[in-house]
Amino acid sequence: MEIFAKRLKGLRKEKKRTQAQMADYLQCSLRAYQYYESATHYPEIPDLLKLADFFGVSTDYLLGRSQERSVETWGRADT
Repeated sequence: MEIFAKRLKGLRKEKKRTQAQMADYLQCSLRAYQYYESATHYPEIPDLLKLADFFGVSTDYLLGRSQERSVETWGRADT
């Protein structure tokens, strides 16, 4: 899942955030976040959802299952 690491790093840089800021946001250690960007470890589902929400992309985009960044709004409770 190298694509996840690449997309996560790219999105972080687009938002001009540091790895330390992202680790704080996820309430994890800096090293844990660095593992995500190096494709050594992957976040648990709740953190994956937090990342998708933070960057405004779908989890499918983060995971490389879609090339579309946008989040579909059909079927969501807040629409």
